Amino acid sequence: MLEPSMKMSARRKEGSAIFSGFRALGLYSNHLAHVVRFHKKHREFYLVAAVGKSFHTYNVSNALVEDITCLAADRMLVYAAHGKTVEAFAKNKEVVHTYPGHSADVHLLLPFGDHLISVDRDNAVIVWDVESEEEYLRISFDKVSFEVSAIMHPSTYLNKILLGSSQGGLQLWNIKSNKLLFTFSGWGSAVTVLQQTPAVDVVGVGLASGHVVIHNIKFDETLMKFQQDWGPVTALAFRTDGHPIMAAGSPVGHIGLWDLEEKKLVGQMRDAHSTAIAGLTFLLSEPLLITNGADNAIRVWIFDTAGGEGRLLRSRLGHGAPPTKILHHGQNGQQVLSAGQDGTLQSFSTIHEKFNKSLGHGSINKKKSKKKGLKYDAMKLPAITTFASECARQSDWDGIVACHRGFLIATTWNYQKGSMGAYKLEPKRFDRNRALNVYATAVDVSSCGNFVVVGLSSGHIDMYNIQSGIHRGYYGEEKAHDGPVRGVALDGLNQLTLSAGGDRLLKIWKFKSFKLLHTVGLEASPASILYHRDSGMLSIALDDFTLNIVDIETKRIVRKFLGHRSQINDMTFSPDGRWLISASMDCTVRTWDLPSGCLVDCFLLDAAAVSLTMSPTGNFLASSHVDDLGIYLWSNNTLCDLVSLRPLPADYEPAVVTLPGTYDDDDEELEEDMDTAEMSVYVSPEQLDQHLVTLSLLPDSRWKNLLNLDVIKVHNNVFLPSKVVNLGVLAQKSQFYLRLEDALISNNYSEPLRVLKELGPSAIDTELRSLAPDMGGDVAVMQSFLKLISSMLDSKRDFDLAQAYLALFLKLHLRLISQEPRLMQEATQVSARLEESWIGMQTLFNQSLCLLQYIKSALL
Repeated sequence: MLEPSMKMSARRKEGSAIFSGFRALGLYSNHLAHVVRFHKKHREFYLVAAVGKSFHTYNVSNALVEDITCLAADRMLVYAAHGKTVEAFAKNKEVVHTYPGHSADVHLLLPFGDHLISVDRDNAVIVWDVESEEEYLRISFDKVSFEVSAIMHPSTYLNKILLGSSQGGLQLWNIKSNKLLFTFSGWGSAVTVLQQTPAVDVVGVGLASGHVVIHNIKFDETLMKFQQDWGPVTALAFRTDGHPIMAAGSPVGHIGLWDLEEKKLVGQMRDAHSTAIAGLTFLLSEPLLITNGADNAIRVWIFDTAGGEGRLLRSRLGHGAPPTKILHHGQNGQQVLSAGQDGTLQSFSTIHEKFNKSLGHGSINKKKSKKKGLKYDAMKLPAITTFASECARQSDWDGIVACHRGFLIATTWNYQKGSMGAYKLEPKRFDRNRALNVYATAVDVSSCGNFVVVGLSSGHIDMYNIQSGIHRGYYGEEKAHDGPVRGVALDGLNQLTLSAGGDRLLKIWKFKSFKLLHTVGLEASPASILYHRDSGMLSIALDDFTLNIVDIETKRIVRKFLGHRSQINDMTFSPDGRWLISASMDCTVRTWDLPSGCLVDCFLLDAAAVSLTMSPTGNFLASSHVDDLGIYLWSNNTLCDLVSLRPLPADYEPAVVTLPGTYDDDDEELEEDMDTAEMSVYVSPEQLDQHLVTLSLLPDSRWKNLLNLDVIKVHNNVFLPSKVVNLGVLAQKSQFYLRLEDALISNNYSEPLRVLKELGPSAIDTELRSLAPDMGGDVAVMQSFLKLISSMLDSKRDFDLAQAYLALFLKLHLRLISQEPRLMQEATQVSARLEESWIGMQTLFNQSLCLLQYIKSALL
């Protein structure tokens, strides 16, 4: 038995008892160039892109200790550099080789046959033997004269590599003989990219000046030179499907397309990404271009139209800036709506990425935005601060309403169409004075999907019809609150509207008549509210870092939760309304148990969660975090495991939990233990508890129709006419009969019960008939059968079989039992045991029903 202090320390190490990290959504790419691999056996291309401490090939790799600084791949392995170390991954997950040895961070990698070349920030170039993990060669350069900035292997050049420098020069080395073969003077600008062209001896060189040089390294001759006006060249790619086209990436997200035969610009793909182009790759012998950037997007473009420019074929994209508000959409818990600081509203699927959709960026005029390009559109809307959704009528009209930062108008969005909706909800009272600094602060959609309530920073609350966008009224004579509205909520039956304002008041309004019904004073100004429609509980986060729970039926504050030490960012209820989960700027996520009024779980994160949402099915908690582009899923352990939730003490110190997909030492130890240890198979006991009644688990057909066998035989034409023949002393004793005789002496009835359970309905009927003296049986054996029933009732096992066997026995032999004193006495004892069993079962039923009724109706 652990001492209390030991228990607490063990729990601290565990982190969260309820939630465990599952996986991240919406992370696709960062500022590093992607890598494309070709699998010869599968005849498929695989894309590898870095995301923080992991890389994705649409199967997530094991996380590394630090953020990945460089990626490379050959046909067998993926190489990832983090800090001063390089690791080789097989099957995208398993680390098979490690190459330590650099004294500075690695920033360039090049797989080279059986070797790997790595370059660090101290200008050291190391050639590794891939299998032995040993240094084959180390070359050091003077940073002042030649700082390595790019590396490549010229096609068909055996054992040779080409290095580019920040000073602009190039060097060709033979790594087998460790000799400098040739030095190219350069073009007066730093080399940013080196890329092999489809022609042998010809290399594409991207420069910091924006020039792209096509150079023949065999004759040291510049064949052509291009200039882009968008800054340094960030990536180069060449088509290999018969079209002499070169693509060049830029820091502003544009891609230039150049015809190498006509030596001119033939197309521009503007705003291919909202950030710098990190990587460009034309697939081998296909008109497909893959691009990625730091805007968290990977796009595939196809060149199948006239004009030279590519059109978007498919994409994987998340938020380009951290999400500010997330919310589950629908009742299946499979979609998470997310609004980001990049101004977009997106939906991420918890099932598969192919179900993701982007609803786009808000704009006052969508048609003009499409013509002008949203990047230069002066009428684009600012980022969404909060939103509400309802899917009841989403197939008929818009079901999402959003508020924008510093913006008066609330916008509608259509989930089915995946775009901004038809209406912009704006009260007419500000038509004459739009210069007022009034903006929408809170919103909620009715459960029927017909109405929306919008709160403003001026204290006004307006109601609109979503289908038509018509203003239906407002709450309060002049305005609802004397301060800004911090939260609005609608009940499930469109009876009440709830609002909280900066005037420290919670107000309950009549939904249709707009009349004020009740006012509740608050101890501090509210920051936000959250209403659970099924339970009628309203949670209010206050500016003094406390949480108040208001029972709307009694209109009283029934719980107060203290513990957060900073601003409360968001809250979410569990589907049954039992838990309230809150996130704060103190980097904790706390779970409060409403019935007991206690804190039952708490864990600490490296980055504070800015938004939380619990799935309607209760299986996942989703969170978004400060300065993080991802949405993280946490699995609910209570659904699949027995979790003891005891109240945590006031001085509880939460343990730090890493986000899903990030590095954790304990995970590796756990995986090793699972690999080495044999998985024990759980065997359910025959009876969970001696006080419980256990059924036999035999098919119903084996016992349910025993009383009706005679009727079944009459109505079943398959059975031939038959009659029972009295064999008297000639009757042969069956196994069941013999076992009953033995049980009279040993008083152990397990064997006759085992034999009886193996028989079918007709055989059971025959066996019980054969117990009577006129069928060759004996009164003592009939008494033994009644003792068998008593033993079954005493053990509380096979309860269904005992009832069925006894019912058939009484039906067949009731008259004989009443005539035999021994049988009558035994039957009386069986009746007493049977009545006792039913009383016990009825007591258990009543206790369960009372507890269930209390949970459903009791006020917290």
